[in-house]
Amino acid sequence: MSTLYHPDLPFRRTDSELDDNEHRFSFPFKITVSKLRSVCYNQHSSIEDRMSAHPSAALFKPTFRKGFSRHGLRKELNTSWMSETTSTNVENKHLLNGRRAIPLNYSNDEENEVPEMEAFGLIPRGFNPRDYLSVVDIYMFKEPHEINKQEHHTDKYYNPKLIVRRGQAFQIQIDFNRPYKPESDQFWLEFLMGRYPQQNKGTYIPILVGNVLKPGQWGAKIIHRENNSIRLSIMSSVTCIIGKFRFYVAVMTPFGILRTRRNSATDTYILFNPWCKLDAVYLDDEKEREEYVLNDVGIVFHGNVEDVKSRSWSYGQFEENVLDACLFLMDKAELELSGRGNPIKICRVASAVINSRDDNGVIAGSWNNTYDYGVAPSAWTGSVDILLEYYSSKQPVRYGQCWVFAGVFNTFLRCLGIPARLITNYSSAHDNNANLRMDFFLDDEGKVDTRLTKDSVWNYHCWNEAWMTRPDLPVGFGGWQVVDGTPQETSDGMYRCGPASVQAIKHGHVCFQFDAPFVYAEVNSDIFYTRMEKNGTQVVENIDTTHIGQLIVTKAVGGDGMVDITEEYKFREGSDEERLALETAVMYGVKKQSIQDTTYQPQTDVDMDFQVQKAVLGNDFKVTITFRNKSRNSYTATTYFSGNIVFYTGVTKSEFKKHSFSAKLEPSSSSSFDIVIKSSEYMNDLLEQASFHFFVTARINETGKILAVQKAIMLEIPTLRIKTKGELVAGKETSVIVEFTNPLKQTLENVVLRLEGPGVLRTIKKQFGRIPMNSTLTWEVKFTPMRPGLRKLIASLNSDALRHVYGELNIQIRKP
Repeated sequence: MSTLYHPDLPFRRTDSELDDNEHRFSFPFKITVSKLRSVCYNQHSSIEDRMSAHPSAALFKPTFRKGFSRHGLRKELNTSWMSETTSTNVENKHLLNGRRAIPLNYSNDEENEVPEMEAFGLIPRGFNPRDYLSVVDIYMFKEPHEINKQEHHTDKYYNPKLIVRRGQAFQIQIDFNRPYKPESDQFWLEFLMGRYPQQNKGTYIPILVGNVLKPGQWGAKIIHRENNSIRLSIMSSVTCIIGKFRFYVAVMTPFGILRTRRNSATDTYILFNPWCKLDAVYLDDEKEREEYVLNDVGIVFHGNVEDVKSRSWSYGQFEENVLDACLFLMDKAELELSGRGNPIKICRVASAVINSRDDNGVIAGSWNNTYDYGVAPSAWTGSVDILLEYYSSKQPVRYGQCWVFAGVFNTFLRCLGIPARLITNYSSAHDNNANLRMDFFLDDEGKVDTRLTKDSVWNYHCWNEAWMTRPDLPVGFGGWQVVDGTPQETSDGMYRCGPASVQAIKHGHVCFQFDAPFVYAEVNSDIFYTRMEKNGTQVVENIDTTHIGQLIVTKAVGGDGMVDITEEYKFREGSDEERLALETAVMYGVKKQSIQDTTYQPQTDVDMDFQVQKAVLGNDFKVTITFRNKSRNSYTATTYFSGNIVFYTGVTKSEFKKHSFSAKLEPSSSSSFDIVIKSSEYMNDLLEQASFHFFVTARINETGKILAVQKAIMLEIPTLRIKTKGELVAGKETSVIVEFTNPLKQTLENVVLRLEGPGVLRTIKKQFGRIPMNSTLTWEVKFTPMRPGLRKLIASLNSDALRHVYGELNIQIRKP
């Protein structure tokens, strides 16, 4: 009497215990041939297909596999025994349906059980796996100073696992129980991802050991043998899906396949590779790779076009657990694992999951100046706290605005290896109906009618650019792609935007996916000043074609300066190229009302403009309005000035200043008029970014023409002072001191200070009850920097009456 054995069974069964119609091979459950046929007919076209897909498929093949050829082994590996199509897990039965035998595989964290011994059939009693080649240990060379992380530019990640980039070889060492004999021993490597790994989906990757590595294709070769150890060079595919893979070594024996045990220490992260020419995200400039992939601190430009302000933002893409948090975002977005090798798909789904509007994503936006039960957007100093809080709680983090969405999105992209940068568009249009027109309505006297004016111009808006090829578009439209996680408009039913080719936007090819018309309108809309007649007709009094998108900037490569990239998005106003791009956009569906279709007649005799004096929050300042009469006639201009406290999105909270006067304009001369803004007029209603919107309209009484100009400004907000105390040496404790003096004529209540430095210290938060006026707050923090190099400390202060207070300090950490 023979005994059947299977490693998954806790017991043995003999021939006499089997019914006549039972297949004489062991299973973890009782199954007859008739039952097997029934299952096969329901889920597969043939019984052979069903058997090859079963986790114990080899049990149906009673012939012992002695002397397997490499060709035969490769053929055997092409059957995915890890599909779990017969899972007995009751809680997962709802995942199966009449259309799909295997549930969708979109979780990087879930795993399947892989047998250590996969028997081919009958196993004799005397079989001992130790008599054959077996793996004793695996060394992944995963320390920051070792070859893999050094050559793959992943040594900055605070992660104990192996992290490599696709399309580039890496090394491992395998220790066997005896010397490896290539003439008789056969083994291969297996990388698995998700619960339902399949070879045709790229989630089960068997790698045979060969003699040559082909660029950009999976393969392995032995590069060194010594005693019982071998060192392998492994090449990953240039189109490999990115994420965390489980790793096994499988050894062929006459009676089955021996695998290494599940060991999380051998887990391997594979990321995009901007250093590989074959990768879709390849970037050919080393300095740009250093900036757009490896730099963990960036600059957010804000303010307004005439007073550009900046603050630092900690991306922290290398900090502990951030990589896992970024991979979780793709799980949350339910992006199937097989699609995670495509940067286009990743950017598309990420632009939706960064915000919480549709899918309980990362950040809940708020623009109403009320941030109960959360953190004010201005208080965040970086992305790390936001991502880790979301990774832990699985609930949206409160609150964010455009620069917060963009900062977190940039962290996500750089962490996965996609080159990315943060963009600021000043005077950004939010064009709801994509007609390239922002309407501001005037009454009969030329004053802005706030009841009819619904459009708004954002002082600035931040989005991201990601670098990649676009094989779905014609040649020439790869490179930088606009992606935007701020929820503004829906796209394909979800709040998301991009990726949209910057080159397509510039040349008016808005037919190319995704969301190019919306981005085109953000940088190319015109402002129409329209007067409503009493009979309901509309008369266009003025058109401003230069206000929207007049400055688009990003951080300089290798420094904290600003780079003007406006010409990457649009041609010079009035040029032939600009006209051709507009005609192309209109041809592809963008609505554009021609000036010839209106009753607009421009005022050519008189020009008007105004300048706002730079002022510190809490001080008085003045606005100077200047007229230039270019004619030989004398005119009188009835002028209206409106000062509004606004959100940075251009939406008005309240009008705090009204002023009107009559200006006499002498022939061929200029005239200036000053208006004083007192601090007492604006302090009580001021919003967090100290933003104002000023409208000036003037009616030329002699001609009836109306002039109109608008500008947004921000007051200067005091900054934090940061200084260090003691030596800055890696591994040695030192101190940093943060100071702030309250300049306002009131006490600051509920003051919260935040301090962080990527690679130096995690975010530390300290709450202070109050800071009386003219008083100075001092906060000392002790920390121990772990790595040498140039680092940056970033701090923020937030209170009930004062926000957007920042400070930063570059520090050089020396080697011990």
